[in-house]
Amino acid sequence: MSRVQSIARAFAVLGALEDGPRGVTEVAERVGLPKSTAARMLTTLVREGAVEQLDDDARYRLGARIAMLGRAVEPTRNLISIARPHLVELAASTGEAAGLSVPDGDVVHYVDQVDSRHEVQVRDWTGTRVPMHAVSSGQVFLAHMARDALDDFLSRPLAWFTPHTLDDAVRLRERVARVRREGHAWVREEFAEGLTSVAAPVVGQAGNVVAAVHLHGPTYRFPAPGNEDEIERQLSATATRIGASIRPSSPGTGR
Repeated sequence: MSRVQSIARAFAVLGALEDGPRGVTEVAERVGLPKSTAARMLTTLVREGAVEQLDDDARYRLGARIAMLGRAVEPTRNLISIARPHLVELAASTGEAAGLSVPDGDVVHYVDQVDSRHEVQVRDWTGTRVPMHAVSSGQVFLAHMARDALDDFLSRPLAWFTPHTLDDAVRLRERVARVRREGHAWVREEFAEGLTSVAAPVVGQAGNVVAAVHLHGPTYRFPAPGNEDEIERQLSATATRIGASIRPSSPGTGR
């Protein structure tokens, strides 16, 4: 509990500095800590680069590490705000939950979801991280991963989640090659029984895959018989529109 309390106190101290430099006494008064405790917290935060002490001054301000972390978060926030209207439209047109994910090391990070209007809903995966090989978005990321990075990923043990999980490197490599050719990935009950999903890549400014758009729903109704091609078309079109929205217009083209 003391470690958890220390984290809470550290964030309180950082919050006390968000509107400008302050001295130890001011920080202590703002967060309701003894001055000695506030001083120790500030000293620790300085060592971590989260806080800086002004030259020839007894005041402190937020440090470069906080700015760096903030810059890392901002692109994802911008991507979510750009993609959200497209996800709303996709969920409405297909009748299933539409989501957005980004790669985070060897896992998929689900960053947004728009639910369907069905009475039977799938869970909201926003905020969760899942191994790439087990979900459709992850298989999209693997399909566009550099060869040496993919080889490294497949050289490690693959976690097993259901009887349908692709935990064999050879079979997964074959699947990834097909996803690369076809431009989308279907995953049927490979991460959670009773759940089917399909994903397509979002291509960023540098021509790299920066995110994936996915649809998922209960296997008993998704996809409806004979509807796979239309789902793939709508999904790919949505991913393309999001990608175009995050890429700057070409000079003189208006596009």
